[in-house]
Amino acid sequence: MAGVASYTIAGRQVGGHYLAMGILGSLFGGVYYATSGPKKPVATTTPPINASSSEEADFITKFIENADKKQ
Repeated sequence: MAGVASYTIAGRQVGGHYLAMGILGSLFGGVYYATSGPKKPVATTTPPINASSSEEADFITKFIENADKKQ
């Protein structure tokens, strides 16, 4: 049975399987980083309230606040 292939890197003996794991980890990590892209900010603005009275506007704002709390 053959032993593990080892390579001398920077004066140290490194097993071939560690090199393979490092290369694959770097490859998959780089692909994940490259495809993740920038994070999009969450839109927190609400549309304008077109109420006919101030009571209706208060009701709508309270309803929206309660709905946001439930989520």
